Amino acid sequence: QVQLVESGGGLVQAGGSLRLSCAASGGFSINHMGWYRQAPGKQRELVARITSGGITDYADFVKGRFTISRDNAKNALYLQMNSLKPEDTAVYYCNVNARLGGANYNYWGQGTQVTVSS
Repeated sequence: QVQLVESGGGLVQAGGSLRLSCAASGGFSINHMGWYRQAPGKQRELVARITSGGITDYADFVKGRFTISRDNAKNALYLQMNSLKPEDTAVYYCNVNARLGGANYNYWGQGTQVTVSS
């Protein structure tokens, strides 16, 4: 019933750019949204998040390079990634906090692989 569909991952050389997209569906009302990433052998970490009012928060390691945005009419989330580094290599996950059936829940996308070559 609730689905998050991600796209935009791939292989890019250091210094390049990628744009990730996440489309949410399932009849819920979205609150805040965010992007997380997980590299092999490491814990999942917050990359960036954005509230329904457009207030953003970024991890220190992506400030000045990544930009998070959302389209409320489309229930879509985006992450523009510039000046990519090899250490950005990870699986990136879309996260949505939404109201469904009278309660708030966190939903996760399937993840999209981002690989940055040296």
